[in-house]
Amino acid sequence: MFRSRSKEEKASTSKVTADLSTQPTRDPQAPKGRPTPKRSDAQSQRRRASSGAPLDRKEAMKRQREARRVDMAKQREALASGDERYLPARDKGPVRRFVRDFVDSRFCIAEFFLPLAVIILILSVIQVQNIQNISLLLWLGVIVLIVIDSIGLTFRLRKQLNERFPETPKRGAIAYGLMRTLQMRRLRLPKPQVKRGERP
Repeated sequence: MFRSRSKEEKASTSKVTADLSTQPTRDPQAPKGRPTPKRSDAQSQRRRASSGAPLDRKEAMKRQREARRVDMAKQREALASGDERYLPARDKGPVRRFVRDFVDSRFCIAEFFLPLAVIILILSVIQVQNIQNISLLLWLGVIVLIVIDSIGLTFRLRKQLNERFPETPKRGAIAYGLMRTLQMRRLRLPKPQVKRGERP
């Protein structure tokens, strides 16, 4: 009676052991081949998928490059047309616009600095003593005229800014105007919006 039960138990135990040995072992922590994501991670991934946000880094970089390209195209158009919405930060605002118009409406000696410098350089290369002396005098004369013109422009521009924008910050506006005078009128960016002699 007792022997038959023990034989049956031994037989069933050996059968279960054989079945278990034939089954492949798997990690109880990763039943799907990967760990189960946290609830917060899964929710954020679902939100990104529903909002159209990129799911991987490569896609995000691609979208960022495309957005940068569109912004640069808009910025180039704004520099040509003067559209305030897409101008770079250094050119934005009513103060900077007034400075640009103030400079563009005047004849400045500094805008001819580069062509004059090339001419003077060519004259100084010629191996004739009188021509080299003339080129040296021209160089000094151009520098003196640019300095005098820039000082006059600084005083007039500061006065106009204080009258028109008494409460607005004007830091860097004078230097912005002086740097613009050093560029030839047709090469200035943003493009001039006023004609010479037309007061802003």
